[in-house]
This record gives sequence, C-alpha cells and structure tokens, in this order.
Amino acid sequence: MQNFTFISPTKIIFGKDTESLLGNEVKQYSSNVLLCYGGGSIKKTGVYDKVINSLKHSNVNYTELSGIRPNPRLSLVYQGIKLCRENNINFIIGVGGGSVIDTAKAIAVGVPYNGDVWDFYTGKQEVTKALPVGDILTIPATGTEASNSSVITNEQGLFKKGINSDLIRPVFSILNPELTFTLPAYQTACGACDMMAHIMERYFTNEPNVDLTDRLSEAALKTIINNTPLVLKNPKDYNARAEIMWAGTLAHNGLMGTGRVEDWASHKIEHELSAIYDIAHGAGLSIIFPAWMRYVYKHNIKRFVQFAVRVWDVNLSFDNEEAIALEGIRRITEFFKSIGLPVTLTDAGISQDRIEEMADKCTASDTNTLGNFVTLHKQDIINIYKMAK
Repeated sequence: MQNFTFISPTKIIFGKDTESLLGNEVKQYSSNVLLCYGGGSIKKTGVYDKVINSLKHSNVNYTELSGIRPNPRLSLVYQGIKLCRENNINFIIGVGGGSVIDTAKAIAVGVPYNGDVWDFYTGKQEVTKALPVGDILTIPATGTEASNSSVITNEQGLFKKGINSDLIRPVFSILNPELTFTLPAYQTACGACDMMAHIMERYFTNEPNVDLTDRLSEAALKTIINNTPLVLKNPKDYNARAEIMWAGTLAHNGLMGTGRVEDWASHKIEHELSAIYDIAHGAGLSIIFPAWMRYVYKHNIKRFVQFAVRVWDVNLSFDNEEAIALEGIRRITEFFKSIGLPVTLTDAGISQDRIEEMADKCTASDTNTLGNFVTLHKQDIINIYKMAK
C-alpha cells in the first residue's frame, strides 16, 4: 500500500427536502452569489423556485448563469467569470449535474486569476486560489459534488481537459434523491456507468495489499449494478435512487483511491470521443472501458479474475483464469447493454475516420503516455479505439 493523504472536506447534506436548506448554508459564506444551472429542467421540476425562495429567505443576492450543456464549454466559463467580476460575487452555486458543477468550479478558479482560466486545464498554471463552491446535485454521475476535479471542453480545437485541486472541492453538497426521479432512463444509465468507471480507474492497479479499498470498491460497484435496474424499472424508487446517489459521491471523493496508484487511461481516451462527437461521457465510457479491458487484461490476469468473481459472481470452479477474466469482461459489457448504453462506436453512430486524430490528441502527438496499470502509447490507443468499433 502506498503512502497517502486523504482529504474530504465537503459537507454532505443528504435526504428529502434538503434543497430548502441552501440559503442557510450559503449565508455562512456569502450574501452575493452566482447561481449556475443548465437548460431549464430545474424550472420544469420546481427545483429552481425552491432554490430562489431559499436564497431570498436568507437574504442572499444572486446573479444567474444558465444554459450550461453536457460536456461544458469554456465560453460559458468565461461568461461566469465576467459576471462575478462585474457584480463582486464571491461564492458560486451549481444546481444540476456534473457539467454545471464543473463549470462552477472552473469559474471559481478563474475569477481570482489574472490570466486565461484555460491555463489551468492545459497545465500551464497550478491552482493557488479559488472562490468557494456549493451545489445541489440533480444528476448523480460524475462525483464532482465532493471531488477535487473539474473537466471543461474548449470549443476552439475541441479539447476536453481536466484539473485537480483540493481548492475546488465544494464546501457543501446537497443531495436529495427525490430530485433524480424525473431523470430520463438514458441519463440515469450514463450516470451509473460514469460512477462505475470512477471506481474501476482506481480498482485496476498494480499496487499490492490494498484489500480494504478493493472491498470498498467492489461493494460500491455491486450497489450500482444492483440498484440501477431498479430505478430504470421504477424511477421513483427512493431507496434505490439514494443508494446510487451516495455510491456516486463515494466513487470519486478519493476514498477508493487511497493507498493505490490509479490508472485513468480510459477516461482520457473517452474525453476525445465526447470532445469531438459530443457523446454523453457515460456512454463514451461504456464503449471504451470494455475495449480497454480486453486490451490489457493479460497484464494482471489475477486482478481481472478477482473483478469477475467478486463483482460479477463468475464461478471459479472451472479453474481457467483467462476464461474467468473474459467472462467478467463479457458480463460488464452485457450489463451496459442491458441498461441501454452503447458498447461499440458503431452502436453510438461514431465513424472510425478520426481515430488517429483522437489518439494524437490523447498523447500530444505520441510525446505523452496514458495510464499506470498499463502504459499506453499512441498506437495502443489506436488499437483500443479499433477494438471498440
């Protein structure tokens, strides 16, 4: 097990009607905030009215930034930074899913910085200051509600990149499973895959003697696997929604990665898909992760056997490690299919004519490698995209 420092300062406020507590929480930090949200679904569901009433009741002034889309755009981050500076705003609220909260985080690091906020995402600058962020989560998926990460797409060149800094962990996150009752089935399924991917990026490690975090990861994966079909069948199953929502937060707050070297190749490979083709991140991951698994499983076949047996209940009795590992990969692929997700590029209507371009972007023209479980070069990434066809 590796040495580690674990920090998870986000206050989680979980349960029914908790969105009404927003004003009280925000008031502890600011009375002048930027309110970020997406395409208007929070107005249709009544969440917007509850948020505004709570802020007004606590005498919190707010400026709105709406229209945030999946695979959130840098242009809207710039708009948010401008609004904050013009209105002397010193706190950011995100009400929505990962795209909204990631945008809020990007704005939070951009406001106190004199240069271009994209500098942080290209690695030119390290985050040293950020405004505090709070959120109300309406789409469980990315885990950004308690994570140190933010991912943004730059429309100029279609680059999708992320930052990691403990300074952008939300100071509080309000999680009410009731707010997820109206999510479309496809969005629910994409969220489930995203959560699973966050866990698996940590699970597939070469680090020995990490049994506790292995078991935590396996438990979280099985929770998502068992409860996702329940909410697809009955979207208003509060208990199943609650299990998924909490699992999504724990999947990406850092706990599952303690003591181990994480991978993250599949995420970076997928980012090129969603940057160019604007596919939902979870749907891109349901294509890339099984292909990555088929490409690398022989590197550490015992870990894939463990994954198959503990997560997918594959029977060990036939004493063939490769068959067991491949059966586990087959079962996760079939699970993604069963919840309505694509598992190939063809399923998603994506052609193969930009594979080399995507691999080139992943690796900065083959000058960088991806992954820690297996080191991947440009040709490896091309091979994985081709395996995903």
